[in-house]
Amino acid sequence: MQTRLNRRLVAVWLLLSAITVGYFLIDRSANHDGARQASTVVTLCAVVLALVKVRSIMAEFMELRSAPRLLRILANLWIWITGSSRIGSYLAGRAVAG
Repeated sequence: MQTRLNRRLVAVWLLLSAITVGYFLIDRSANHDGARQASTVVTLCAVVLALVKVRSIMAEFMELRSAPRLLRILANLWIWITGSSRIGSYLAGRAVAG
């Protein structure tokens, strides 16, 4: 059991590290001729990656996986509401500005 738990934690840690590297690559792709340029795809990818990181950290390192069912449901609902409101407000702002 302990070995299985350690493997899962290492796998999640590797996933979180890969997402961090992904952020770096996404950030580099937003540069055009040395100047930063806003990109809807880059921003949405960054928000989605952040939500994946939050969910992974909550499930594995905050032990949400073994929490009572209601707490798991509320935590997942919070992640969905937070993510959709951030994406929605970003897209609404882009629509108003553009």
